Parts: sequence; C-alpha cells; structure tokens
Amino acid sequence: MEKKLDYQNELSGKIALVTGGTKGTGKAIAERLKNAGAKVIVIARNQPENPDENLYFISADLSKPEAADKVASEVFEKYGKLDILINNLGSSETPGGGFSVLTNKDWEETLQANLLAPVRLDRAFLTQMLQNKSGVIIHIASIQGKLPLHDSTLPYAAAKAGLINYSKGLSKEVSPKGVRVLTVSPGWIMTEASLRMMERISESSNITVEEAEKSVMNALGGIPYGRPAKPEEVAELVGFLVSSRAGYLTGAEYVIDGGTVPTI
Repeated sequence: MEKKLDYQNELSGKIALVTGGTKGTGKAIAERLKNAGAKVIVIARNQPENPDENLYFISADLSKPEAADKVASEVFEKYGKLDILINNLGSSETPGGGFSVLTNKDWEETLQANLLAPVRLDRAFLTQMLQNKSGVIIHIASIQGKLPLHDSTLPYAAAKAGLINYSKGLSKEVSPKGVRVLTVSPGWIMTEASLRMMERISESSNITVEEAEKSVMNALGGIPYGRPAKPEEVAELVGFLVSSRAGYLTGAEYVIDGGTVPTI
C-alpha cells in the first residue's frame, strides 16, 4: 500500500535554522516549518518583540565574519545537527539617489549582509550535512537580481545577483553528495521593511509614500497579480521545497513575484 504523506507533520525530527527569522518573511517561514513538525532555530540581532517559546532564538549579527561559527557551535551543542538551513537574512539600508550617493560603506555593508553572510553560514554547516549525506539549503534572493532598481537598491540587487549565481554553483558541487541547494527569489513582499524603504524613497525624492509605492511598481514594470506578496505565501513555497515532496529538486531558482518579471 502506498504511504500517504502527512503534510502537518512531514518535518518531524528535522532541525531547521532561519536567519532573519523574527520578522517579516523570515518569521513566516519559521512558523511554517514549526507547524510542519520541525524544531526551528531563528537568528537575528535582537530578541523578537513577542518571543515564541517553540522557536529557539540565537542572537547574532551575521554580517560579522565571526558570527557564523558562533551560531554553528551553539546549534551543534544543543541539537547535534542541522537538516535545513534557510538563508533568509537580507537588508537594504542604502539611500536613494543613484550610484553617486553610495559610499564604500554602503556597498560593503550590503554585500556582507546579503551575500557573504549566507556563504559563511553555509560553510559552517555544510561539513556536517555532507558527512550525513543529507540536508537542504535555501537561499532567499530577490527578483532584483535580474531587475535592479538603480535609484534605490543597487548594492542590494548586485548582492542578490551574486547570491543566485553562488547558489547554483554550490548546488552543482554538493548535490551529488546528498545536499540539495535551492534559490527562492521573491518579488515585492509587503513587510515592515518594505514600508521603511518606501519612506526612504519618499524622503530622498521629496514625494509621498503612496507616490513612492507607485514608483516602485512602475520600476518593476507592474505586478500583474495586482499586489505584493504576503510573507505567508513565500513561506508556503519554502515549506514545500524543504520537504521530501521536493526531493528531486536542486540547483533551481524559484521566482514568486505575482508575474512581475516580464521574461521567461
């Protein structure tokens, strides 16, 4: 008799880690994995405002080179392994105004958080995953890796483009050894961070927040679905990709953007 999958408990026994897991999309992903039965660790610089006792919190600034080894040491000490790594951390705090207003610090901080932090964290956990011949790594990138917004988030877009390329290369190395590596590239997600970005564009361009939102929609070429994504929608895709139902999927990029990217 064919065994039926229990979607409500399909990650039972799995240890998962979600970076940037206390807010926005990261929080939604952590809750989705927890609800599927995984023990979930969340990483952020600051304690969540409303802590969930069912999520194990580690404070770390992953933009710092030493943080990855600190996190891995604590995870291995407490759980002995890691099965699922979600590199969700991402930030774009650079000012609007194009390339001429961007400093070396803007570029360096953005690359550290969005590209080098995932690289270091992967390295910290991959040895154990490869020894076990099992594991899933998800890199949360962005459609800006292909559709950069030059006026507001050029360093972020460049970092995410690098992350997409790195993720593909890593998958070709480690997939034959039992570790799946995938990329999820969302379009615009309606989070608190998105609202802060609109406020920065508004201030730098001397326009209203509503006009800033429209300008982003126009810069993206519009969203055919008619709205930004909800964090829970991205989390649902991630929940599927880390499950055994997606066991043959590796080395691919999954775009979830409401149809924003105009090419195939």
